[in-house]
Amino acid sequence: MELQEVLEKRKSVRRHYLQKPVERKLIKQMIEAAILAPSWKNSQVTRYYIAESEEARQAIKAALPEFNQENVGDAPILIVSTIVLNRSGYNKDGTPTNELGNGWGYYDCGMHNMNLILKATELGLSTLVMGIRDEKAIQAFFSIPENQAVVSVIAVGYSDEEVQRPPRKEFADIVVMK
Repeated sequence: MELQEVLEKRKSVRRHYLQKPVERKLIKQMIEAAILAPSWKNSQVTRYYIAESEEARQAIKAALPEFNQENVGDAPILIVSTIVLNRSGYNKDGTPTNELGNGWGYYDCGMHNMNLILKATELGLSTLVMGIRDEKAIQAFFSIPENQAVVSVIAVGYSDEEVQRPPRKEFADIVVMK
């Protein structure tokens, strides 16, 4: 599949997941694609925690608001993305390089996650990225160290229907050229 086709095919899928497992080799390919994303001074601060078992999926679903619990439906995989704090966008002495501070870590994680979901699309999988979650509950379940911040929960699975993409802005709507 060509990149343009992957970009056009990728859509956020809510509720429409088949009860079909996702092979671990596909999960590994998605994470390996994420690892290829750039990061501030190659700091590579993104980490992933994967809820694959029924117990883990239920625990992570419980950490989501009710509407997102419904949105993940029967997704067989929930991936939690985190960042290691105070590394990306920071000098060696621990001071932020500019006013964004940890914003660079979140930015890096976004690029990692985009690679992950594009690879999922290429592999025939559907995804939904969610940012509203109970960070403390997720940290407790996975024993995530305090120096990491939970960024998102990504549902992954096989969609049971074709989802329509909402309209997108045009080039002229988002670009200023001088």
